[in-house]
Amino acid sequence: MRKETSEPRAAEERSARVAVTLFPLLILAGGLVAVLTPGTFAGLAPLINPLLGVIMFGMGLTLRPADFALIGKRPIPVVIGVVAQFAVMPLLGWGVSMALGLPPALAAGVILVGCCPGGTASNVVSYLARGDVALSVAMTSVSTILAPILTPVLTLWLAGQYMPVDATAIGLSILQIVLIPVIIGLAVRYFLPRVVERILPALPWISVAAITVVVIAVVSGSAGIIFSAGLLVFAAVILHNGLGYALGYGAARLFGLPTAARRTTAIEVGMQNSGLAAGLARTYLTPEAALPGAIFSVWHNVSGAALAAYWRRRDARTGTPAGVAGR
Repeated sequence: MRKETSEPRAAEERSARVAVTLFPLLILAGGLVAVLTPGTFAGLAPLINPLLGVIMFGMGLTLRPADFALIGKRPIPVVIGVVAQFAVMPLLGWGVSMALGLPPALAAGVILVGCCPGGTASNVVSYLARGDVALSVAMTSVSTILAPILTPVLTLWLAGQYMPVDATAIGLSILQIVLIPVIIGLAVRYFLPRVVERILPALPWISVAAITVVVIAVVSGSAGIIFSAGLLVFAAVILHNGLGYALGYGAARLFGLPTAARRTTAIEVGMQNSGLAAGLARTYLTPEAALPGAIFSVWHNVSGAALAAYWRRRDARTGTPAGVAGR
């Protein structure tokens, strides 16, 4: 019996490893193609928001009512993570932009990344890092629900000094391409559970295909600025993401959360829904402002996988048992 229960878990972990490794590689390949032949993909821009809606619909399909029960059972870790998400990352985006002296469009783009909710890949990375996966799902869900209000308000406050920000339009757009698709996905999962269970294995690949097209569309429209300010944008993204991990972990440790919850909080804070940021920036700011979101989409998957691998290796050296909190 032990063998029968361990083999599915091993298969699930192998699948998650493949996904978290291939996702950034596919997205990176798409970005490189867009940089080298930007004119080829000039017509993809109108697809950005619909594709983001597809991604969020897929996220809704993976959720269940039980995932939200944790909010009532363990509200404090969820609140700590969500508050850190919408306090740490927006302020970090503003601070990194100031420190590096980013041009206005790029600064606004970095800040917008920080103001977005948690990334959809954070649950897989939390699993690989032996974090608290149930907590990860709850944090991602709550931050996504709050995004139509908090993302435009924070963006107006912090990025409005760099360029005009239409907070109302951004909020309505998030409602249309994030919250409504997630709710529809939840409803489909509730009423057609057997159908959804059969297609769940394909959802990650549909999402990565969609985000790859989003990155290609954004990068193809910003190819010129990549060559002129690419290193500066990469530095901003790496600092933003890395400091998010560190401060997220520190916040969880400050409030005495256990190790698994600390790892999850770090991942939830550091990994953003940067595809959403790229789409919003492209629509409501400028093509250049969308570039940080596109680069973040690649980098946070690479760094998240590396961080998870580091924690797993450290557990192996210290003999720490697995103890992954499953969904």
